[in-house]
Amino acid sequence: MSARLAEALARRRVGSGFVFGALVLVLARPTLASLVAGLSIAACGEGLRIWAAGHLNKAREVTSSGPYRWFAHPLYIGSSIMGAGLAVMSANIVAAVLIAIYLATALTAAIRIEEAFLRAKFGDGYDRYRRGTNDQRPTTDDHRRFSIAQAIANGEHRTVMGVAVAVLLLLLKATYNGLFGWTGGP
Repeated sequence: MSARLAEALARRRVGSGFVFGALVLVLARPTLASLVAGLSIAACGEGLRIWAAGHLNKAREVTSSGPYRWFAHPLYIGSSIMGAGLAVMSANIVAAVLIAIYLATALTAAIRIEEAFLRAKFGDGYDRYRRGTNDQRPTTDDHRRFSIAQAIANGEHRTVMGVAVAVLLLLLKATYNGLFGWTGGP
C-alpha cells in the first residue's frame, strides 16, 4: 500500500465506516443467538480498547504500560474483535465479509500512518520499543495505573457510543424482523 493511499484511507476511515455500517445493517439478519454471542465478543473488544486508551497519552508518548506491554496496537486489535462481534451479530456472511474488508483496509492504513508518525516523532525509540529492546523508552511510566479519565481524554467514550448505537440498530432490526414476536405489521 502506497503512503498516499494509506493516508487517504486513514483520513476517510470514519466516513467510510458509516457507509459500510449502513450496508451491513441492510444485510444483517440478527437472531437472538447471534446478538448475544456477537455482543459478548464485541464487549471483549471494547474492553481491550478501554484498557488501552486508559494507559496511553495519544500522540505524546510511546508506552509499554497495560496492554501495550504485549501488543503494539491494542486499540486496533480491540477494534478488530469488536468488528468480529458485529459480524456475528449481523448473522449474514456478506455483511461479515464487508466488515472484514473495511477493517483490513482501514486499520492497515491507520497502522501504517501511525507508525510513520511515531517513528518521525520518537525516532529510534519507537523501533526499540517495537523490538522490545528499548532501554530508554520515550514514556514517563511503563507501569502506570489505568485511568478512565485518560480513556475519556483519548475519546474512547465515542467508540462506546458508536458500538451501542450499532447494537441498538441491530436489536431494532431483529425486533422488526419478528425475533421478539413483533413483526412491524398489523
